[in-house]
Amino acid sequence: MIWAWLLNSISVYATASLLKGVEIKNFWSALFVAALLALINTFIKPILVILSLPITILTFGLFVWVINALLIMLVDAMVEGFKLKSFGWALGFGLVMSVISWVLFSLFG
Repeated sequence: MIWAWLLNSISVYATASLLKGVEIKNFWSALFVAALLALINTFIKPILVILSLPITILTFGLFVWVINALLIMLVDAMVEGFKLKSFGWALGFGLVMSVISWVLFSLFG
């Protein structure tokens, strides 16, 4: 579990470093963002996915990306050392972070 948290923190930090519309203060902030994202994805995301199931079906699952971006924006509002410039950057952050996480977990997980 700690290994996964560390890999996710690295992916948060790397993603923020790659995207100009995302700022992260330091690696400690990335650790906090990864932990908060894990908690939100565990407890809040399933409820939102169920509530938005009709629109998710109509969009062939693409609405889940919107939910992810909104949850990332929630983390942005809660963590002082993490800033997103817009919803579009939140969407991009989610997509890029998922690719980086996949690569890291493929290599080290």
